[in-house]
Amino acid sequence: MQIKNRQFWIAALIAFFLDQITKYWILQSFEFKETRPLIAGVFHFTYVRNYGAAFSILDGHVDSLKWLSLIVSLGLIALALFAPELSLWERLAYGFILGGAMGNGIDRFVLGYVVDFLDFRLIHFPVFNFADIFINVGIACLLISSFQKSPTSDKRSR
Repeated sequence: MQIKNRQFWIAALIAFFLDQITKYWILQSFEFKETRPLIAGVFHFTYVRNYGAAFSILDGHVDSLKWLSLIVSLGLIALALFAPELSLWERLAYGFILGGAMGNGIDRFVLGYVVDFLDFRLIHFPVFNFADIFINVGIACLLISSFQKSPTSDKRSR
């Protein structure tokens, strides 16, 4: 049996499971707000709880965000199942975005917050997780996809 948009499903599963496995490790190995440097002052693992969206925007809106991530996830699944065959970049993009949305969505439904732990201190970047990375990689793949498509135009014969 041929699976439609196979790379979509593979990307989604990789993103989701990598995100969930790393968050499980953090929850089992760290106390809340505990930090452990990999490269002191540059990169640490720091367990924090995010009650909002990226960069803690919409802080305290977990209920709205959990339903939003469910709707986005169901929409992407429907796209992969019912849309025409997607390009490779689109399959990867939507798969990575789905895996990230599901990873953070599961956190919101089960825990009431998102587990963040990747802490780049050198540039004072907000603490994030693998779901966030995969969502951004997915967006980058969509940008690449937009440059790969040939423009459609109504060229008239001269």
